[in-house]
Amino acid sequence: METIHQTAVFGAGCFWCTEAIYESLHGVIKVRPGYAGGHALNPTYEEVSTGNTGHAEVIKIDFDPSIISFEDLLTVFFASHDPTSVNRQGNDIGTQYRSIILVTSDQQKHLALDFIKKLNEDSNEKKVATEVISLKKFFEAEKYHHHYFKSHPNQAYCQLVINPKLEKIRHRFNELMKSF
Repeated sequence: METIHQTAVFGAGCFWCTEAIYESLHGVIKVRPGYAGGHALNPTYEEVSTGNTGHAEVIKIDFDPSIISFEDLLTVFFASHDPTSVNRQGNDIGTQYRSIILVTSDQQKHLALDFIKKLNEDSNEKKVATEVISLKKFFEAEKYHHHYFKSHPNQAYCQLVINPKLEKIRHRFNELMKSF
């Protein structure tokens, strides 16, 4: 019997960080970094980095919903970055680093909006700034961005930014993590 896969597309700052986190989860089949949510056709990293394309750095996740649910992916998404921050994550500043969910179905849209509503109701702090829009087009990033953390584990950005985020997620969601 063939497993039916689903797709989720998230932007939570630098796609190197989010790719490393989601590649570590049970039920995630494939993660691709890319660009979405903007107006430019066939954008490059250099173009997206200017903040003028309207695109965000995102990851496209193929997952097996019989192993990991979209709700679990959302839980990790909101725990892995600051969804109340507008157009920035840490030192990464600009619209290309905004918090965004690009939904691929009405069900995903409702689940995401309900999740955000609950987060806002449960918090007296700043409100969630995450955009929820329909995915129109995903542009895959250049190959050198793929599996960045796995390919460059000793690079300074990986050690200082990605590794601490990954450790936080491993500690908090150990039951969702693949063994290494």
